Amino acid sequence: MTAIVKTTRAGKGKNPAKPSDLLRLVEKSLDDDKAEDIVAIDLKGKSSIADYMVIATGRSSRQLAAMAEHLHEKLKAKGLAQVGVEGERQGDWVLIDGGDVIVHLFRPEIRGLYNLEKMWRMELPEAERVAALG
Repeated sequence: MTAIVKTTRAGKGKNPAKPSDLLRLVEKSLDDDKAEDIVAIDLKGKSSIADYMVIATGRSSRQLAAMAEHLHEKLKAKGLAQVGVEGERQGDWVLIDGGDVIVHLFRPEIRGLYNLEKMWRMELPEAERVAALG
């Protein structure tokens, strides 16, 4: 999976959305598209890459692609100038970079393989937390 640069620039004449507003938009979009097991992880104090990470499961590659497309459109409509999307052609794991909210969409067996929830929910020792935040 290719890393995507964090982008939160708003389009012309638009104010950037608050991270909590973006999180609600992401969760609603995924729920509307019948995503399963939607999990939001608060990254504040754990990483500087984003404020939230959302992980969800789709039943098929086609459903993942549709969820990613709908979410991409909604994030752009909310004022994000650049929204990165990776992996939609393969359809096993789609990454959507909404700046302050990063979204991972998986097919069930791939989600179980990577188990991102376990990794990101772990509490880091203080020294590692300071290093992660830069």
